[in-house]
Amino acid sequence: MSPEAKSFHLSEPIHEYLLAHGGAPDAIGQALIEETRELGGISIMQIAPEQGAFMQLLAGAMGARRAIEVGTFTGFSALCLARGMGEGSRLICCDTSEEWTRVGQPFWEKAGVADRIDLRIGPGIETLRAIEDDQSFDLAFIDADKPSYIAYAEELLRLVRPGGLILVDNVLWFGAVVDADNNKDSTLAIRAFNDWATAHPRCENVMLPIGDGLTLIRVR
Repeated sequence: MSPEAKSFHLSEPIHEYLLAHGGAPDAIGQALIEETRELGGISIMQIAPEQGAFMQLLAGAMGARRAIEVGTFTGFSALCLARGMGEGSRLICCDTSEEWTRVGQPFWEKAGVADRIDLRIGPGIETLRAIEDDQSFDLAFIDADKPSYIAYAEELLRLVRPGGLILVDNVLWFGAVVDADNNKDSTLAIRAFNDWATAHPRCENVMLPIGDGLTLIRVR
């Protein structure tokens, strides 16, 4: 397991207990986590294992068949979503780094989900804008550059069907969202997104204290 809980509000014993009772990755998922850790401090960009388990279960429970992920990193979130969606599904993964996404691809193969994943390298906003306005996607996940969160979400509102879900990561930003002395660009962007999602008439949302904060938006 991770040497420290990414869920900043959890003690390490509680985090380990949580994983032991639902949420621990299997051997393939854990191997991907370990390989990502070898990248050093940047590995913090990977979602927490309990968040991956939640997203996998959610994708399966809602019967998602088409999904979009903005920000793939080394592919753990894509692995979880693709597993939850099942055979014959399609997950479009948007990322700018061939180096990072290359880490996860062998693990997608080992898990038997590589044929469900359509990896598109390039600016995420351009990838989204190139997708036709058909509102046929069931699920989306945003975990990319924070200043673009609102732009990504606006594009996804035209692509995700009414009743579908948009999941958004890092919405608590390790507590910085309530730190009045923290006015860094990414912090301001997260606050702006949280306010935008709360006020938008097409967003029915709930913020969960899982990982670094995960917002679920149900598209109206």
